[in-house]
Amino acid sequence: MAAKNSIMIEPLARVEGHGGIKVDIKGNKVSNVEVQVLEGPRLFEALAVGKTAEEDLSLVPRICAICNLSHKYAALRGLEKALGVQVPEMTRTYRQLMHHGEMIESHSLHLYFLALPDFLGYPNAVAMAGKYGEVVTNALKMKKFGNFVMRTMGGRMIHGENPILGGFGKLPDDKTLVAIRDEASELIPFALETIDMLGILQVPDFMERDTQFLCLKPPHNEYDYYGDTLVTSDGKETLIEDYRDAITERVVAHSFAKRCAYLGKPFTVGALARVLLLGDRLKGEAKKSYKKLANKRWPRNPLYNNFAQAVEMVYSLEGIVSTVDKLLGQDQPKIAKATKQTGVGTGGVEAPRGTLIHHYEMKDGRITSADIITPTAMFLDDIEAFIRKGGDDLLTKGQKQNLELQFEMVARAYDPCISCSAHFVSVDYK
Repeated sequence: MAAKNSIMIEPLARVEGHGGIKVDIKGNKVSNVEVQVLEGPRLFEALAVGKTAEEDLSLVPRICAICNLSHKYAALRGLEKALGVQVPEMTRTYRQLMHHGEMIESHSLHLYFLALPDFLGYPNAVAMAGKYGEVVTNALKMKKFGNFVMRTMGGRMIHGENPILGGFGKLPDDKTLVAIRDEASELIPFALETIDMLGILQVPDFMERDTQFLCLKPPHNEYDYYGDTLVTSDGKETLIEDYRDAITERVVAHSFAKRCAYLGKPFTVGALARVLLLGDRLKGEAKKSYKKLANKRWPRNPLYNNFAQAVEMVYSLEGIVSTVDKLLGQDQPKIAKATKQTGVGTGGVEAPRGTLIHHYEMKDGRITSADIITPTAMFLDDIEAFIRKGGDDLLTKGQKQNLELQFEMVARAYDPCISCSAHFVSVDYK
């Protein structure tokens, strides 16, 4: 009988939150993979019941400090539908600026400080700074800029209260907007240098397999981070209100996080899904960057999510420039008001890590039911499937060294937000 062992990676390093990975190996085959979310249940959906829309908008961003504005934005979109709030186009433009800032902040943190050390052979970004000091310095500037935009639009860096039902409490003046635009322009050359840097990296292929992709389809013909329709790589489209027809949730014994499947199978959301499904909508330097990096391996290899994040950083920097140009000199929009107190609404946005859904049912101004599905909950099954494939491939080739690092690299590529999902490796050889 073949020996059976386990590899345990716990905690999983360089991700947000507390998680681990357990891989059981029997002979030269992986017999089981478990991505374990070890943080306790967060109960935000239950906490939302009985709250007003305003109370919920202060509550749900606490799900995550990194993507708190995405949670605020998704909740706003769902609650505004439920209450009949019709925000002006200019308000949507300001929210777009807000969202660009969070994408830049989150993507730069993950790409430069969490993922890039894996590709360059360093344990962390500090060790990388000796040879790549300029990259680290500019990466810090990029992240600081994203923080600045988030703080400006949110009212403070973390859990800002400035985005409110129907609009914003306070909006930046033209001087601040010009400063944001100018700094974004100054950072574009570094973002393009990153594209060139990634283009010469060797990307491992040990885990490659076919999978499915899902993201929100913007309500226009351009690339964007929100929408009311789910689009998938099989060509199907589902209205966001009917999200349960496409995405099914379930509970697993080894994790506090729910799992999701699309038509019963694992799937991926995030930058890679967005760029693969919507990449033909990109323009300017972002389009050139995508064409420079993309290859036929992208749909089969999650490590390219890091590359897709780099493309989106270019897109968001360019997007900030064009968005600010639309806002300069314009009258600030009025705050839209609720037209009803009872209703149902589902809001969807693309958080940095992928599609985020907030669904609310309200009666007499109070939430009676809430359902929140986070990106990490959506792709946990896919992480396990890619690790299983990668483990089988490496073991078949007799490569049993550094399996933990290889498995962590796969998991980190997804940029998992474990705290969000709780609402990472151990390898056992047996």
